[in-house]
Amino acid sequence: MSEPGAAQQAVEAAIVERRERVNEAITDELPIIRPERLYEASRYLLDAGGKRLRPTILLLAAEAIEDVEPYAEDYRAFPSPAGDVDVMSAAVSIEIIQSFTLIHDDIMDDDDMRRGVPSVHNEYDLETAILAGDTLYSKAFESMLETGAPADRSVRALSELATTCTKICEGQAFDIDFEARDAVEPDEYLNMVELKTAVLYAAAASVPAMLLGDDEAVDALYGYGLDIGRAFQIQDDLLDLTTPSEKLGKQRGSDLIEGKKTLVTLHARQNGVDVDGLIDADNVEAVDESDIEEALAELRDAGSIEYARETAHDLIASGKQNLEVLPDNESRDLLGGIADYLVERDY
Repeated sequence: MSEPGAAQQAVEAAIVERRERVNEAITDELPIIRPERLYEASRYLLDAGGKRLRPTILLLAAEAIEDVEPYAEDYRAFPSPAGDVDVMSAAVSIEIIQSFTLIHDDIMDDDDMRRGVPSVHNEYDLETAILAGDTLYSKAFESMLETGAPADRSVRALSELATTCTKICEGQAFDIDFEARDAVEPDEYLNMVELKTAVLYAAAASVPAMLLGDDEAVDALYGYGLDIGRAFQIQDDLLDLTTPSEKLGKQRGSDLIEGKKTLVTLHARQNGVDVDGLIDADNVEAVDESDIEEALAELRDAGSIEYARETAHDLIASGKQNLEVLPDNESRDLLGGIADYLVERDY
């Protein structure tokens, strides 16, 4: 792989800088208190890593809206026309929701690994993992309540968070339903990932506009988040097939092995590929890299890999157009760069 260009390096630096600030805030807002086992389990995946893309988008959106120099402001006392707002609490809220969804996803999918470590229900136990996810869900709303924004804006942000959580559950339910269906259309898949994945990106992008009082930017930023969030999930589906297991932090090709519906496999099925026969589902333990490579070759020959990539890039282009509502500044450029990064990343 070629070395990243200057634009990508700037985006990666912006993510790292804000990730460090978010990590510090998570420690402050989610301390390990009694009962220790519950809070250790709640913090487990948060402490295991993660790029913090969603809170980074939230912080960058706040910078872009108020047209301040990137990373120059105190996120705990971010300037707005109606007074200072703690946008970091909102960023932590979004990341906590992300962690909550991962814990419950791993339980439902019975996944052994997440972020290169045992999943929470494996590291602790099923009961503790469920409680940890529920605790994070509640803590996310507590964090969003701590922004200090005027009451009407705070209520709007809380309402958005609640609606987002409902939609995530709906998306997960559709995903489960798809596993029992032979025929799923690509449009149905895109609707599912919009609910399951993209709405949290949309919330991350639009909540700052709600809290800071930029009503004109809310819908545009929400659209930006929806588009790049769907592209993110498509890229995740591609990486599941193309990235080595040790880099992914989980079994390569796990989606294919488990028979999950993705844009890649739906396109392949429509083009005559026996998707169910690509991997021997009766002998999953014996699946190795050569089996995945053979399946990948068939998917490439059907044009399904390229189709998914083109769809993701089209969504990114659409999402970036929404950023024109923001002032022309460095933070807006970084939001565009993050959109590109989501489909250019290799893990």
